[in-house]
Amino acid sequence: MKLSNLTRKNILIFICFLCFFVLAVFIGWWMRGNYIPKDNAPLIEKVIPKPLEVYSIENLSKTAYPAGKLEFKNTSDQETTPAIQNDPLYKSEVFNFKFLPNPGTKEEKSTSVLINTPTDPAAPNKKYPLVFMIRGYVDPAIYSPGVGTKRAAQVFVKNGYLTVAPDFLGYADSDINSSNIFESRFQTYTTVLALLNSLDQLESWDKTNIFIWAHSNGGQIALTALQITGRDIPTTLWAPVSKPFPYNILYYTDESDDKGKLIRRELANFEDVYNTDKFSLDLYFDKIKAPIQLHQGTNDDAVPLEWSNSLSKTLKSKEVDINYYVYPGADHNLQPGWDIVIQRDLEFFKKNLQFAI
Repeated sequence: MKLSNLTRKNILIFICFLCFFVLAVFIGWWMRGNYIPKDNAPLIEKVIPKPLEVYSIENLSKTAYPAGKLEFKNTSDQETTPAIQNDPLYKSEVFNFKFLPNPGTKEEKSTSVLINTPTDPAAPNKKYPLVFMIRGYVDPAIYSPGVGTKRAAQVFVKNGYLTVAPDFLGYADSDINSSNIFESRFQTYTTVLALLNSLDQLESWDKTNIFIWAHSNGGQIALTALQITGRDIPTTLWAPVSKPFPYNILYYTDESDDKGKLIRRELANFEDVYNTDKFSLDLYFDKIKAPIQLHQGTNDDAVPLEWSNSLSKTLKSKEVDINYYVYPGADHNLQPGWDIVIQRDLEFFKKNLQFAI
């Protein structure tokens, strides 16, 4: 039977449709057996840069921090420094200290350092034990070398101790500090680490005896440096900041002009990227191997008495050799009672001297 042209055309269309349908069913079957749903697909983790992780306590403790270079400033520059005084018992000098503030880069910066050296006309080449002094917070606008350490340094140097007090980046004649408020904070640690490793350059140091004196936020820096280095450096702390990071910053935000808005905003960004525990000294007290002398006033409006009570208890639980003194009615600068505090420090240093002076 002969099919009309129209019938043949319809049959051809049907066959093409049938072939397309069979092919579609096959492709669908194949894809169902080989398709991996998105929920089960291998996850590609987005790598978030963490440049500040080099400043974590663990990472800094694993870093062989290089020494910097101490250079005496030109004598004419010294005359503009209020801490510089003519005294027959000692000389005060400001040095420039070039070092690497960021252990992850090779960029050098310079900070100023105030050094007081005893003078003994009968023994011009005499070597002295050294007190490394770390001040508390001071507004950079009113700071000059010696602010926060000058009075105690004068007592120490007149009793035969060489004193060294760094100014930190952003202060006095130092280079500008980091624009990141947290990196700027962490670089106080690296300044101390680098300077501690550079003290051999001081000809008047006896190369054996070294002590740390620290006040307020300087106490936080000192404790962190002891945790990072594990060094047995006898340390005296005056009303130290010892609470966890970042609470130890947030506690003081009401003192800023914006009531802490900038700090809280920057902290939110920081916590999106970093684990703050890695930067918090309260988790590393077991790393402290140095004897500690702790002073705290009961009328301190900057560091609550409870903080030092807790610090003393914690250090004792870690079997740290600690002497804790509380001064009824004393303020943040241990007034009244300053003379007693400084005398106890001299006794503490003498007790820990490896030879008599």
